[in-house]
Amino acid sequence: MNYTFTQNMFSSQDMVLVCRTEKEYKIHEKMKEIGDGIKKLKKEKLEGFREKISEEVAKLLELKASLPDEGQKKFVLKTPKGTRDFNPYQMSIREGAFTKIIAAFKRHGAETIDTPVFELKETLTGKYGEDSKLIYDLADQGGELLSLRYDLTVPFARYLAMNKITNIKRYHIAKVYRRDNPAMTRGRYREFYQCDFDIAGQFDPMIPDAECVKIVAEILESLELGDYVVKVNDRKILDGMFAACGVPEDKFRSICSAVDKLDKTFWSDVRAEMIDEKGLDPVAADKIGKYVELKGGLDLVDKLLQDENLIKESSAKQGLEDMKLLLKYCELFGVLDKVSFDLSLARGLDYYTGVIYEAVLLGFSHTPGTESEETIGVGSVAGGGRYDKLVGMFDPKNKIVPCVGVSIGIERIFSILEARAMASEKKGRTTSTEVYVISAQKNMLEHRLQLCKELWDSDIKTEQSYKKNPKMLDQFQACENNGIPLAVIIGDSEIKNNVVKLRIIETRAEREVPRSEMVEEIRKELANL
Repeated sequence: MNYTFTQNMFSSQDMVLVCRTEKEYKIHEKMKEIGDGIKKLKKEKLEGFREKISEEVAKLLELKASLPDEGQKKFVLKTPKGTRDFNPYQMSIREGAFTKIIAAFKRHGAETIDTPVFELKETLTGKYGEDSKLIYDLADQGGELLSLRYDLTVPFARYLAMNKITNIKRYHIAKVYRRDNPAMTRGRYREFYQCDFDIAGQFDPMIPDAECVKIVAEILESLELGDYVVKVNDRKILDGMFAACGVPEDKFRSICSAVDKLDKTFWSDVRAEMIDEKGLDPVAADKIGKYVELKGGLDLVDKLLQDENLIKESSAKQGLEDMKLLLKYCELFGVLDKVSFDLSLARGLDYYTGVIYEAVLLGFSHTPGTESEETIGVGSVAGGGRYDKLVGMFDPKNKIVPCVGVSIGIERIFSILEARAMASEKKGRTTSTEVYVISAQKNMLEHRLQLCKELWDSDIKTEQSYKKNPKMLDQFQACENNGIPLAVIIGDSEIKNNVVKLRIIETRAEREVPRSEMVEEIRKELANL
């Protein structure tokens, strides 16, 4: 028998194949073990060794045949469904939006916290109604059943209860996870950021609630997203409305979830769901239909306060009184013209107990303020409400900590800002570099390093070429490509005269400045620019 084939067939290349499954790994380990045995048999040449080698080779062939064909093992490089990467340009847009949002939160006195990206499964269970099916459960990692956080509100409530906190104004910006059907072009992902602002504590009615509406208005105005409306309603009004229409109390939450779909589908579809899936009396559904088409302002509140069938429900009456107060405060905050009292707004999450709100863009323009605006509808970009009982669900004594908050739908906002940036003729910057140090001749590396060190120590954002002797044209090109506004040029003559050349990249104007005054002159130019 020719053993050359045996040796080549089980070369070191075969032994170091990347095993993509545990099964493949075990097969390769067994093949290596048999291969070592064959080598030992050949070396010892004991009686009957040829027959034993033939048997071992047959085993090797059988094992190799069980491995998947190399053509079937192609690895597709992609991000998981509902996720995406962000390039430096996209990240610069995001950072700009985050800066404006955080500025609004801080302007209203908020402090920030952070919580784990996963929670005990029981922490999240039973808090989201029908949306609970969208929670990502993790495999058991040794005794604790865990789930990825669905939002930042429930972890915040757990944080308050666990740390016995009864009064805080906080913001939290972090990623959350939902096993939803993604719509990437509309900013709906399975992994996405939320930007939450919440006020916890016992305060007089509607004062913190109105401030949340004001914050939403401030953020949307600062981001220049075009016309928008902040829809407001109250869970107490909804519960009173359901009771007045004849909905059994045990169906309030499921009917509320159905009404919540009105911003995505037609009333006929919602009505069919109420009757066919939720088992609601068609007469009650038709009564609900007459209410949910109502929207307005203080005039609508006054009209509903005259509805005897509605206000006989104490929750509806209380909710309408709260709504009247909320709209009054919104007027004082100067945002009433952006607010609409909308009875179709329901928000499906179970933990809401009072005022609820949702901000919707009426259209987005690539070039705001122009006559011919190309608009893109992206739906809701912020939402929130009051959840007075959520913290108590985590407290052994069911201690109530009233809370109200808002969450900015930042991914949808990002999709708009990215579309605007793509349509813009002006390219944004991806770095904050202020100065580029340029060498005019060869052998200037040490001088460049010294200049960089001096500028970094003075807190001036500075870069240089990583080549020892870069071409001067390439260095200027780096400035222009990256939007770096200033260049400091060093050469033999500058060293001799103890100066540097300061160049404004956009105008190409140059002037010499004493080395001792370099930092001061750079700061002056940056201030002017």
